[in-house]
Amino acid sequence: MLSLSVPAVDALLVNLRRSLAVRILAIPPLPSDGEASTKLAILFSGGLDCTLLARIAHDLLPQDQEVDLLNVAFENPRVLKAAGKTSDPAFTVFSQCPDRVTGLKSHAEMQRVCPGRQWRFVVIDVTYAEFMSHRPQIVSLIYPHKTEMDLSIACALYFAARGSGFLCSGCSTDLVPYTTSARVLISGLGADELFAGYTRHATAFARQGYEGLADELELDYQRLGNRNLGRDDRVVSDWAREVRYPYLDEDFLRWVLSLPIWEKCGFGQPEIATGFLNHDENPLLEPSKKLLRLLLWKLGMKFAAAEKKRAIQFGARSAKMEVGKTKGTQIIS
Repeated sequence: MLSLSVPAVDALLVNLRRSLAVRILAIPPLPSDGEASTKLAILFSGGLDCTLLARIAHDLLPQDQEVDLLNVAFENPRVLKAAGKTSDPAFTVFSQCPDRVTGLKSHAEMQRVCPGRQWRFVVIDVTYAEFMSHRPQIVSLIYPHKTEMDLSIACALYFAARGSGFLCSGCSTDLVPYTTSARVLISGLGADELFAGYTRHATAFARQGYEGLADELELDYQRLGNRNLGRDDRVVSDWAREVRYPYLDEDFLRWVLSLPIWEKCGFGQPEIATGFLNHDENPLLEPSKKLLRLLLWKLGMKFAAAEKKRAIQFGARSAKMEVGKTKGTQIIS
């Protein structure tokens, strides 16, 4: 059974730390911005994958190096209509986005667990009108991909990579306009495909056990380049930034693919309830990506370790911006 004491937890830290170090420790400063500029930003929903990378980055980087956490949220007319009127003065369509709520909680936990570093939480709020004005450009960038799901994922990455929003300190009403100077962005892409983070992975295990889960993971891994990497690279680099993927490092991949499936996730294991347990060895965490969850728990980030998986397009609410009943596989009109 997966627990904090299994060797794979410590091995994960060693291998992921090595992968991340290659991608963040030798970023040169921009000549025009000088030594004080922020060199690194993380695409940050507050979920498991990106928070684990941020937590390990803290141990690698000099204490005085600032890190920008880019958190995007959309004004989705469909969601706004469903919400109706509210008397809560603190309510905004952006503040209620799942990724904004999770991002703020994980940011607060990061500040507690990793004090002494300036973690800039950058809120990037995208109005419907702004989305529509950039939509033709995004559609052009993602080609030959052309489904509604491609568009909803890409637009979240596109506006996050632009890096323009407001600095949030507890997200009071005093928001300071800010655009990140970082040219290197870190993404958590690949964690779901390697460690069984999608709902369909749980379905595959329920239907066909480890054999069915292995087939599903192999399918996801093999099509990552075709489905994701080209599309995502084009939308990010349109802003003259580079996205780097620690979970897709070749040496890290080789190590992960050598692990048996039951050391990556907790499907079929006795303790799979979601929640917190005050126990040093066996915290109750959901089975998807359990190895990652255990490591993040061990590193002190217990809230983020227990956070459920949420696809970027639903967490940022960039999905179904125009027509509520469209399917992800529908061709863009």
